[in-house]
Amino acid sequence: MGTQTVVQKLSSVQRPELFRHLKTLPAEDRRLRFGAYMMDAALEHYVNRIDFTHDKVFGIFGRDMSLVGMAHLALDREHHYAELGLSVEPAYRGNGYGLALLNRGKLSAVTRGYTTLFMHCLAENQIMIHLARKAGLKIVTEQGEVDAHLQLEATSHAAVAREVIEDQIALADLLFKQQFQWLFKRPHAA
Repeated sequence: MGTQTVVQKLSSVQRPELFRHLKTLPAEDRRLRFGAYMMDAALEHYVNRIDFTHDKVFGIFGRDMSLVGMAHLALDREHHYAELGLSVEPAYRGNGYGLALLNRGKLSAVTRGYTTLFMHCLAENQIMIHLARKAGLKIVTEQGEVDAHLQLEATSHAAVAREVIEDQIALADLLFKQQFQWLFKRPHAA
């Protein structure tokens, strides 16, 4: 049996870690993630403008408690769709983190009653297109850009229960990582 990637729900307290994560992305990854190269100041502005009371943000932490992947689920209440953007640091790709973040965003949109999940990327962003296809999103390419969308299932008790269970697993995972870090970073008496 394989291991499941644990995805954490993030809060505004983690803004510095979100900014640190995005700053670690190489220039080309920043361009592919945002559709244009983003300088550090623009990344900081983006992170500071995330509305954690309205949108949902998810992340994956490494053993050292550094954020190695994140997803921002922007919720459009008027049109009832959710737009997802995500990034994973290059050293952590190929581990299923992107798909785990995408699926966690999809679950969050379903449990909140959203009808469509939407992703937008450049046509050359083959990693995102692959993830979107793998998650069942319909791909539409036009003028060098790609839109991917998925009609979401109706909210159900099962989806809500699954989200609650995932949140509890994520909390336990976070506590274990913090305790592990504390145990091995504290000074040892001679």
